[in-house]
Amino acid sequence: MTDHADRSLAPSAPHPLLQPLPGLVLAAGLALVGFLVAGLVGSVLLSPMVVALVIGITARNSVEVPAMFQPGLALALRPVLRTGIVLLGFRVTFDQLAEVGLTGLAVVAAGLLATFLFTKAAGRLLGVDRSLAELIAAGTSVCGASAVLATNTVTRGSDEDVAYSIACVTIFGSIAMISYPFLASALGFDAQTYGLWAGASIHEVAQAVGAGFANGDVSGEAATVAKLSRVAMLAPLILGLGLLSRRGNGGETTAKAPVPWFVLGFVAAVAVNSVVPLPDALVSGFQLASAFMLTMALGAMGLETHVRRLRLKGGRPLLLGALAAVFMSTITALMISAL
Repeated sequence: MTDHADRSLAPSAPHPLLQPLPGLVLAAGLALVGFLVAGLVGSVLLSPMVVALVIGITARNSVEVPAMFQPGLALALRPVLRTGIVLLGFRVTFDQLAEVGLTGLAVVAAGLLATFLFTKAAGRLLGVDRSLAELIAAGTSVCGASAVLATNTVTRGSDEDVAYSIACVTIFGSIAMISYPFLASALGFDAQTYGLWAGASIHEVAQAVGAGFANGDVSGEAATVAKLSRVAMLAPLILGLGLLSRRGNGGETTAKAPVPWFVLGFVAAVAVNSVVPLPDALVSGFQLASAFMLTMALGAMGLETHVRRLRLKGGRPLLLGALAAVFMSTITALMISAL
């Protein structure tokens, strides 16, 4: 009788569909705080993603995160993240790619590929873990934190690898954004050419756009279009890495990582945005939703990141990030000058 009474008074387990709710609310709360703080600061040097990541890391290493949040945080790190990447495709159209021109696209594509391969090779020489080097390579060569998150769906690096990579692209992308306007005249670039260089080599979209408009409207518009063309190249990079990751020794297929089919959703979003005349308000809504979802994912990732493990990685990955940034800037400037 007593045993039956105890069971009846015990709290019932939440419905399976409701279990992720606390974690999703927590991740959304971190994202909201990230947007509020970044909006109050009003600087492209501080993005909502970085704010949410830092708050998450601080919380994780200050208090114990209750188990009730884990199901929702896991959803934020997978379906929410991947949906955000799909919606990222609504930032780009085929017309924008055409505006860059064949020469501009050649510079963007060659600079991206060369930087990715250089960073991977330099990572091996420096003794940086393969996954961490690959994430730094993707963040530097494509589009910063978004590329790091997307690439990690294939690379399968640790949360600390992701956090370290995002720190690298934030630091060196910010340095580039501040220093580029002072280098324009020294390099002899006109407004259009400078904008192409900024868009083809600076890490984050906001950083590239900020550096472009610091040199005038013509440079700003050119930087925006060139940078968005790099964002579009995220899809073939991730698909290529996904296919390569399934190849084992002797060319045999392994189950190491799935092909990231959600990237096809990214391509579909670009196609729809190019062909269908969507209202500006709807496109803006998709872009805001994408940014919010990616910020949720980074907040959740911060809650899984151990500072002690970050410290154990040492300074070599930071040096790798600096070398990658310098290489990207130099190779694209040389190609632009030559062409």
